[in-house]
Amino acid sequence: MGVGEILKKLIIYALIAFVGWNYYQKNSATTLVELEMEPQAVQIPNTAVAQPVERFSCDGRQHCSQMRSRAEAEYFVRNCPNTKMDGDNDGIPCENDSRF
Repeated sequence: MGVGEILKKLIIYALIAFVGWNYYQKNSATTLVELEMEPQAVQIPNTAVAQPVERFSCDGRQHCSQMRSRAEAEYFVRNCPNTKMDGDNDGIPCENDSRF
């Protein structure tokens, strides 16, 4: 193998490396732009966000003194019959109960 052949191969390898490097740079820049834009384009479905689960059920309780939290009282006023927790019928139960 002569010096001329070695130089030819070296030039070919250098050209291949140069073309490969340019291709890599071009695709890296595109990928970075796509990654920066991605969070704006992605919509997270409502099911992905943890929603508090109401674990209350109508069990006959009617008064604020029988409730453990305002959320529980609100559930009872909205969903259970014969509650006596919203005296002024404004939808806000146990307004005068200082525990909540």
